Amino acid sequence: MLPVDYYGATTPLKQLGTISAPEARMLQIQVWTAAPSGPSRRRFQTSDLGLNPAIDGQTLRLPFPPLTEQRRRDLVKLVHSKTEEARVAVRNVRRHVHDELRKAQKEGDVSEDDLKRNEEELQKLTDAHIAKIDAEGRKKEAELLEV
Repeated sequence: MLPVDYYGATTPLKQLGTISAPEARMLQIQVWTAAPSGPSRRRFQTSDLGLNPAIDGQTLRLPFPPLTEQRRRDLVKLVHSKTEEARVAVRNVRRHVHDELRKAQKEGDVSEDDLKRNEEELQKLTDAHIAKIDAEGRKKEAELLEV
């Protein structure tokens, strides 16, 4: 959820109230005090979510407009971006573990054969995780483009 400036501290909105979904395309946020409703509304308006909340006392209502073709394509681009970030994160973990294995081999804790075996296993795990990320990305893309 979006963080909100609450008395000078950045606080997740879920810690400032109760979130519910009274309708299929609406979120309702019942804040516990009146102070966060103004900053919360501004935070939603300045975000790239395209939401314009309505405030009724201590209740924020967030109606979600129907998805247009352009918005769907924008969301697909976002999915592609997030899947690439996930792939990079997996590769960074692989690089870190690989460096640790090389370091252990130089110190004599791991033999040459064990190093090769561990590197192969590490590559198999990396490939499996990247395949899962790609599959989930394709699944989400198909879901977004479905009308």
